[in-house]
Amino acid sequence: MNEQISHPFKPIVFKDTEILILGSFPSIKSFEKNFYYAHPRNQFWRILHVVTEYPVNNRDQKIWLLKECKFGLWDMIKSCQRDNSLDSSLEYEEVNDLASFLEEYPSIKKLAFTGKKSEALFNIHFSHLEIETVYLPSPSAAYAKMKFEEKCTQYKERLGL
Repeated sequence: MNEQISHPFKPIVFKDTEILILGSFPSIKSFEKNFYYAHPRNQFWRILHVVTEYPVNNRDQKIWLLKECKFGLWDMIKSCQRDNSLDSSLEYEEVNDLASFLEEYPSIKKLAFTGKKSEALFNIHFSHLEIETVYLPSPSAAYAKMKFEEKCTQYKERLGL
């Protein structure tokens, strides 16, 4: 572990976004591909494809899916140090200013966390905010305790699809 690294890309959000999906911090592969959930084994986009039936074959289709479903994407961590892509390796986290972000996008009515780390950071720094929150099972391939089909069911229910 060496230097503090900053989040490499902006949130994906629209003026009518209603649910903001929050991860922790991009994987090393996501850094390389400059897009959210870009590791080929990460199940995030496959799950959204199954629960929405929208295509996710390229970046444009993924952004279109988010816009159509009134979803936004961002991460809780603005910068940190890490050894690898696992949330357990993240240290010295500086969180994004979620409170100001929600003021800027008042259409957001729900936050959905794609893992325990993002949810824990919210609870530490922003539990005073009055907004609905839901936990989504981690789409990481490293989270193998839950089968893909069960993750899809949980996403569909918790995102209100």
